Amino acid sequence: MEALIPVINKLQDVFSTVGADAIQLPQIIVVGTQSSGKSSVIESLVGRSFLPRGIGIVTRRPLVLQLVYCPKGDNQHRSAEDGTLDLEEWGMFMHTKNKIYTDFDEIRTEIENETERMAGKNKCICPEPISLKIYSTRVVNLTLVDLPGITKVPVGDQPEDIESQIRELVLKYIANPNSIILAVVTANADMATSESLKLAKECDPDGRRTLAVVTKLDLMDAGTDAIDILCGRVIPVKLGIIGVVNRSQQDIMDNKTIKDALKDEAVFLQKKYPTLANRNGTPYLAKTLNRLLMHHIRDCLPDLKTRVNVMVSQFQSLLNSYGDDVSDKSQTLLQIITKFASAYCATIEGTARNIETTELCGGARICYIFHETFGRTLDSIHPLTGLTKMDILTAIRNATGPRPALFVPEVSFELLVKRQIRRLEEPSLRCVELVHEEMQRIIQHCGTEVQQEMLRFPKLHECIVDVVTQLLRRRLPATNSMVENIVAIELAYINTKHPDFHKDATVVSSLLKSVEEDDSSIKVVNKNKFHSNVQPNLVGDVGKDMMKNQVSRGLGNDPTNNTAGWLATILPASRGDVKDNSTENSGSPQSDSGKNVLSPQKPVNLLPDVSIQASRKLSDREQRDCDVIERLIKSYFYIVRKSIQDSVPKAVMHFLVNFVKDNLQSELVTHLYKSDQADELLNESEHIAQRRREAADMLKALQRANHIISEIRETHMW
Repeated sequence: MEALIPVINKLQDVFSTVGADAIQLPQIIVVGTQSSGKSSVIESLVGRSFLPRGIGIVTRRPLVLQLVYCPKGDNQHRSAEDGTLDLEEWGMFMHTKNKIYTDFDEIRTEIENETERMAGKNKCICPEPISLKIYSTRVVNLTLVDLPGITKVPVGDQPEDIESQIRELVLKYIANPNSIILAVVTANADMATSESLKLAKECDPDGRRTLAVVTKLDLMDAGTDAIDILCGRVIPVKLGIIGVVNRSQQDIMDNKTIKDALKDEAVFLQKKYPTLANRNGTPYLAKTLNRLLMHHIRDCLPDLKTRVNVMVSQFQSLLNSYGDDVSDKSQTLLQIITKFASAYCATIEGTARNIETTELCGGARICYIFHETFGRTLDSIHPLTGLTKMDILTAIRNATGPRPALFVPEVSFELLVKRQIRRLEEPSLRCVELVHEEMQRIIQHCGTEVQQEMLRFPKLHECIVDVVTQLLRRRLPATNSMVENIVAIELAYINTKHPDFHKDATVVSSLLKSVEEDDSSIKVVNKNKFHSNVQPNLVGDVGKDMMKNQVSRGLGNDPTNNTAGWLATILPASRGDVKDNSTENSGSPQSDSGKNVLSPQKPVNLLPDVSIQASRKLSDREQRDCDVIERLIKSYFYIVRKSIQDSVPKAVMHFLVNFVKDNLQSELVTHLYKSDQADELLNESEHIAQRRREAADMLKALQRANHIISEIRETHMW
């Protein structure tokens, strides 16, 4: 079991080279307020004075101290090359490699210099630890960590938050569940006010790994003693409470040796606390710490071994993800290009290894654009959007010219349906734009393996993105042109013989035929009625007045009289005031009122008033014609929309998606592989190179640690 502490010391050496905090090694953490005697306790355990001393805060960096028992016959730690065969004790720093320190004053100077190098010459602290090994024939195997003393008020040029900095540093170490907390308190102060015990209780509420050390027993007020404290009656601590007597500042100034100080400590304890003398003092503290640490290591070792194995696997995977050093750059470049092209196509086809589960990407998103976004947009376009009854009626009139039409002109239908078909062009081009954006976005979703290569070689990543972007941009005009041509093809020829449209046209034709047959009989009756009321030889003002009366009674709006229908909508509202020119040609050109209706100064307004035309009620014939056109427009628009909804995705797939898939690798090879820029493109990112080195060092340390732990047999643990 004595071999357990050297094992932890070896592990400490291994991980101190890589600065790994993830491996929580068992160690003893010395915690106490400033000037509570922490350094004196550690020096008493070592038996030599080697720690910096002074007024105020002196320990400003954590000191990881490994005490190694090294008898004269220990060939493992002693060698003639180092000159340590006959030495009683010596020290070694991790940062000075294999330099041997036989003078402990030099060790103190080196600690001071290393502290100033990292923490500066002021009173600031630094969390980077100093690792020191002391080999001696008079120590027990221990691993101690001396931390800066807890303080409350900043002094000198210390930062204002010095208290919180020290507190965070102390909590970082004692929060390790594998650590033993050595809480140092002074006997001449109330134990209930101890900051070290307060912090220990925060991280160890049950007190299972806390040991209290009471210093300055010889400085208590006269008439008082520490029996209640040492017996645990004031504040119980599960691992026990041990009292020690340290050297005073005067003793240090008088160069009193620690050996003499230990003798005086034994005499004081025997005199002052005779019943507790055998369970207190520095020698008893050293043996207790050694025993606690060995048992603690025994309990922590199985979990420690499991954690090391897990971390070996994790760092091995991490190192593999960073890749090996590039030997053949040309071959590596071709492999990366091929891998990227394959991953890009696999993302589109949906055959990628790592499929996204949080969002649609690649081919699935393109499918969504085709059938959801584009499809819903086309479905939301109504065939008659932006088309009013008056627009249809105006188109019908414009298509008839000066002659009244007996039937609805086909030209008006073509004019109006083309206007509506053009509305399908904008969403079709927007569909192309969305697919193009997704093709650009796929570059960032090509799989974790390719992404790792892209991070490793940023210059190559930049060039690949540029090549793919240029390829997509070159294909965009051709795709847009094809989509525009699809709409233009539909506009070029209105196929009224389309099978689906022909059915609706036949239904409309049959309906119109039945309506016209009904209208023909009405026309005959109205014609006879008109001729019976108006005699042919009636002329002059009487004839004019009768004609005006017929018009004002609505004869001109009769749906059975097509010419009168056009007349009623064309004539202005004041048309009744215009005189009949045929009666005035026989006499003077002047009217009864003396006005010349043919005078060019005030021509007759034959155009309808827009506001009146838009608000007036349509006749039955006009309403029927508009309904016919609307029905035909709807029928043909749905046919064209269905065709475009089917043709545009096919065009986008052929001209953009499939073309890029088929030509991506050749495009990359043409622009990258044949450019003789392999050395420049495969310049590795310094960030990735640094992380690979760190991962490799950590993996070596973990493998070494695993080997060290594996050397321990089960018999060593009991």
